[in-house]
Amino acid sequence: MKEGFRQSMAWLHTWSGLLVGWVLFMVFAAGTAAYFREEITLWMKPELHHVGQGAVSPDVALAGAQRFLESRAAGSTRWTVDLPSAREPLVRVGWAAQPPARPASAETQGQNPRPRRGRFESATLDPLTGEPAAAVRQTRGGDFLYRLHFDLHYMPAVWGRWIVGICAMFMLVAIISGIVTHKRIFVDFFTFRPKKGQRSWLDAHNATAVLALPYHLMITYTGLVTLMFLYMPWGQQAAYQGNQRAFSAEVFPSSTGFGNQPAEGSPAPLVALPALLREAGAAWSGTPASRVIVQNPGDAAAKVTVYRAESGSLSSHQVSMTFDGATGKVLGRAGDDIAPASETRGVLYGLHLGRFAHPLMRWLFFVSGLAGCLMVATGLLLWAVKERQKYAKALAKGGSLGFGVRLVDGLNIGAVAGVPMAIATYFWANRLIPVGAADRPASEIAWFFGAWAASAVAGLVWPHRRMWQLQLALGGALFAALPILNPLTGGMGLLTSIGHGLWPVAGFDLVVLVLGIALAAAGYWLGRRKVGRKPHAGAAAQRLPVAAATSSAVEVAP
Repeated sequence: MKEGFRQSMAWLHTWSGLLVGWVLFMVFAAGTAAYFREEITLWMKPELHHVGQGAVSPDVALAGAQRFLESRAAGSTRWTVDLPSAREPLVRVGWAAQPPARPASAETQGQNPRPRRGRFESATLDPLTGEPAAAVRQTRGGDFLYRLHFDLHYMPAVWGRWIVGICAMFMLVAIISGIVTHKRIFVDFFTFRPKKGQRSWLDAHNATAVLALPYHLMITYTGLVTLMFLYMPWGQQAAYQGNQRAFSAEVFPSSTGFGNQPAEGSPAPLVALPALLREAGAAWSGTPASRVIVQNPGDAAAKVTVYRAESGSLSSHQVSMTFDGATGKVLGRAGDDIAPASETRGVLYGLHLGRFAHPLMRWLFFVSGLAGCLMVATGLLLWAVKERQKYAKALAKGGSLGFGVRLVDGLNIGAVAGVPMAIATYFWANRLIPVGAADRPASEIAWFFGAWAASAVAGLVWPHRRMWQLQLALGGALFAALPILNPLTGGMGLLTSIGHGLWPVAGFDLVVLVLGIALAAAGYWLGRRKVGRKPHAGAAAQRLPVAAATSSAVEVAP
């Protein structure tokens, strides 16, 4: 604090952002993509592009799903039906298969073993006909990017969530200290001085930070709130004495409204599910349902729970109605009356997920997420540009940069250029790996991390402007070529998807095309920047070789 409060905040802002900046860039990139994870998943299943075109009534879709499950999963104890929506035009059904028989030896020995659970099988149906869609390739789709941004991968989920939580706390500190540091932050937002080296990078950092500052604060704080019971469990443990079931029943009542009750063993026909769907919709003032769960179908103890779509409320709390599956009588409602503290948490959680958002709001979140990526990237590059000033005289005499600067340069390449290239590689792997390959989802994810690792290693080995140019150009080419790859590998082409109104597929192609052009343009811009002629001795101290966005020797004014 000897240099003053504002200067101390500047130091805190710099280091709290730098130390976790590379992880934060990946979190922002993957989390931003997750706003459209349904559309990503649909694009990565080209076999479904020609299925379910046109608007289909939820009643028709649910009736077809009920017919399918009654014929395919009559002996199951649990059905799930995910209804179609504007973003997901298909019906997804799942059912609990019968568990395998236990060896007789366990019976003869007088043991009392735990009941076995069967596999949970699933299928994708055409909402109009209720028939299974064509054989669909196995993929994690957009769910991988969604889980990646808070679980990471190749490690226990708890570890990943702790790492991301610590990084989010650093991010929150960096945002608040950045606001304190930049006293002219809103004035500087309207100021951009190109080709001014460090000043240009500072202007870009300020602009991208202020452009979506409310979003950055919201998404960082609510990200911590989503996992608050992991990071701060002491209040819950003290209030409920470790009784997790009682805690869940009070805080998340809709999650326990269905229950897991055994069948009575008395056969009884299941009521028509579309009738229950209409009754629930009327109770919710026309808000559509998103999921239907049936327990013990075909039994007198059958129960049906209809869940309201999350688009109907800002809160993430699930609202549901439970019916008697044999008579259709309403047994209860859950999620309508939530305690204030629980509802506050639900609203903050809902804000982070953004599932309530209509298309325009979702696009606003997406653009704000991209601004967050640019904010983190320009902050990382700004540190490298500033540090190079310390080596101005040594570089002018033919010296070299210090290890720390070269390390940050390499990590910047691996994060800022490598993560987009890895995401594009993930999409390419989805189309190039044979459809019948064993463990396809794991192979696609391996391609993602393989490309990211190759980018990081190459950047650390040669942290040069040409490496930036190469990786940005490659990432741009991979993204821009996806709309061409799509129809060549069984998907619906861009013009065709627009003509048929299949906007989830068309929107994906358009977005990756724009991203590809932007990355390729950045690589082209770097290729045009030349290192100027060697300055005379008097000007050597005023001209610094810096990597303008690339950590390489490009001369710019300080």
